[in-house]
Amino acid sequence: MKNKIILIILFIFPIVTYLIFASAKHNSLFLPVLSENNAEIPSEWTTLSKEKIQLKDKITILGFTGSDMKEFKANMFNLNQKIYQKYFGFEDFQMVMIAPSGTENEIEKMIVELNRITENMKGWKFVFTTSDEIERYYDSFHFKTDLDATKGTSQVFILDKNKNLRGRKGKNKKGEEEYRESYNASSAADLHNEMTDDVKIILREYRLALKKNKRKDEFRDHIVDGVEKSSQDKK
Repeated sequence: MKNKIILIILFIFPIVTYLIFASAKHNSLFLPVLSENNAEIPSEWTTLSKEKIQLKDKITILGFTGSDMKEFKANMFNLNQKIYQKYFGFEDFQMVMIAPSGTENEIEKMIVELNRITENMKGWKFVFTTSDEIERYYDSFHFKTDLDATKGTSQVFILDKNKNLRGRKGKNKKGEEEYRESYNASSAADLHNEMTDDVKIILREYRLALKKNKRKDEFRDHIVDGVEKSSQDKK
């Protein structure tokens, strides 16, 4: 009888715990939608590889480089080390950086430099257009922060496969009101402590969708294990 009670507890407790987490406005198992169906990358914008870049059906880290390449180089390195290298194995994951026309050569040099310490750079996508077009596109998201004078920002954003902006909204586990729509690429700590967890949550979401459809994805299985372990460690 005692063994049966223990087995019931072990079976029920994870389900109850998950339901509690899933019902919260923000927690370590769910990342709220902040805005829906945002604008797609215009097809006429150019890329280094001449490929067409789109947000739809991709999990995207969206950034705006600006024309100050020295500052962006430091941000790109942080993003590469703290975010990209952890998740580039996920087939539908991409880093899309929107840059002013005329910065192509400098960015190409950065890619060559990072390629020396990065296994695969194929998930880095750079899109080029005029400063006016960049500003119009950025404004379409209605972010709470503005672009700087170079048409760039150190802030980067998480978009899901439906072009929804994802972030934090509502009360956190401490009961404090929280709103986060972006992550500071100039801060390695912000990327490591905040953004890494939130990207994991998005990947976990799609892994569970695949699992529901009985499809296997070893990379996403590894990500979800990490999220669930992290949740347990924080209790």
